[in-house]
Amino acid sequence: MLRRRPSLLIRPELDDHPLHAILAELRPAQQLHGLGAGRIRPLWEPVADLLRATGRDWDRRVHRISVLAGSLPAAVSQRWVTDRPGDGDALVLRAFALSERAPDEGPAAARRAEQACLRAAQACPEDPTPWLALLSLLQSFAAPPKDAVPVWTEAVNRAPWNRTAYHRLLRYLSPRGHGTVPDMMDFAQQGAARAPYGSPLVLLPVAARVELVAHRQRQDPLVAFGASGHWNDPRAAEEVDTALTGWFHTAAAPHAEAVTDLNVLAFALTRTHRPAEATAVFHRIGRHMTHHPWDLLPDPERTFLYWRDREAGRHRT
Repeated sequence: MLRRRPSLLIRPELDDHPLHAILAELRPAQQLHGLGAGRIRPLWEPVADLLRATGRDWDRRVHRISVLAGSLPAAVSQRWVTDRPGDGDALVLRAFALSERAPDEGPAAARRAEQACLRAAQACPEDPTPWLALLSLLQSFAAPPKDAVPVWTEAVNRAPWNRTAYHRLLRYLSPRGHGTVPDMMDFAQQGAARAPYGSPLVLLPVAARVELVAHRQRQDPLVAFGASGHWNDPRAAEEVDTALTGWFHTAAAPHAEAVTDLNVLAFALTRTHRPAEATAVFHRIGRHMTHHPWDLLPDPERTFLYWRDREAGRHRT
């Protein structure tokens, strides 16, 4: 009998099971317009419990709040702030939610989001999350990098080597954001060189190379056929080697967005023709595929499964 292959899990919460449980509980509430009709306790209370349990783990907190802000009905954070106007967690989530929605609502919404970010930063002075919400807002409204870097600095002053902070500025400085290829590559190289041993930030140059490929493909879709040249560059092999030895093969504890970094690393290993080394990375990924960077290739899910199962199948024979 043929065994059914487990489906892939492609979701913004990645492998964060407590976060997934909260989203599964609250997403149906969209049908109730976020008002929590028929519930004994308000919709925001499970979110409050989750963020309280997260505490000062800034890496996990940033990830959870950004996913919650983009996934929950806006009424959840609004009701929380209304019920608990001085609650720092409520203010931070609301700031992130407003920043996420402002690009679709115009300049007035941007001003409200900015005020919400600054209010949240004042309420939670040690928290980098409000500053990353503000950074997201600046990117959405195409503020120049010179205005974004001081905001990013506020975040990393509170959480040095925060993975999300570095990757958000990398995208800001990329040519698909508001910077240039030299800006992006220089930032990635400097960040990786200064990062502590075992930090996922050693993957920054690999992520920058993926951004470069994405930029070139957006300029001319036909360039996809020649994109392998970016990976044949000797520096690409060095960047991948550093990612393997400086992060993947270390005893560093998993971080909140490890699944994202694992997908980038696996992608780079397949592009640099190192499928045997990719096997261990795919084993750690399991079912948790991310859209990017596989969306740079035709039929992303099929391609992911091909590479994931290719070496595993050989070892089973």
